[in-house]
Amino acid sequence: MTVAIPASTPATFEIKSANLPLVALLLKSSDLSALAREMALRFGDIPDFFDNDPLVIDLSQLPLDAATVDFAALIALLRPYRVAPLAVRGGNPAQLAAALAAGLVAAPDARVVSAPAAAPAPAARSKPAAPVAEAHAAPAPGALVIDKPLRSGQQVYARGRDLVVLAMVNAGAEVIADGHIHVYAPLRGKAMAGARGNTEARIFALSLEPELLSIAGIYRTSENPLPEGVWGQPTQVRLVPGPEGDKLVMDLIKA
Repeated sequence: MTVAIPASTPATFEIKSANLPLVALLLKSSDLSALAREMALRFGDIPDFFDNDPLVIDLSQLPLDAATVDFAALIALLRPYRVAPLAVRGGNPAQLAAALAAGLVAAPDARVVSAPAAAPAPAARSKPAAPVAEAHAAPAPGALVIDKPLRSGQQVYARGRDLVVLAMVNAGAEVIADGHIHVYAPLRGKAMAGARGNTEARIFALSLEPELLSIAGIYRTSENPLPEGVWGQPTQVRLVPGPEGDKLVMDLIKA
């Protein structure tokens, strides 16, 4: 027997499809102590880096012999960084079951992508541009422009766009951007481009003398000397994939 249900529109609610931009944490180790140290190093001095972003934990890069992840401890570790862990993708059945028991939902169809590169600025005499990947939009048009020197202890973050600095970035200062970082002066502090996973972001400096360089989480500190001939010169820094993983490559900018 066929039963016909009359169509009607509820007065108090509607259900519609929705898209939610997610930050994804690509977990490469189940060692939460090591993760805590690296998260603190990367984000500990950037309290407003995340803005209560919903987060999916991606287990697809965990080694097959990795220990079981303590998801309750992982969620507690992440929350102080102003992210909201909601879902999990990848992993083996045991890991997925542990994640569900911790209150996460399965998101096998979530697609983790790197943000596309922002359009580079026109060439000048010299130029400037987690473990987190994400599905956020590309940096928006309109760079954040800073025209005063940045002293030690000062920090500038260009959320969702490029950063252009027209004066010196002194040692102890930090410049951070989701897109490119351009410093038309000596860069002596820390520069972190592609901060939310944009692997195409670049760093350009009139005089490269940094304490730390980072693109999409791949970083190099002053403990590792820069390539010969680069120190103090107009230089661009980019991220290049290789058989042993991504690495930072530095090229002189020629007039």
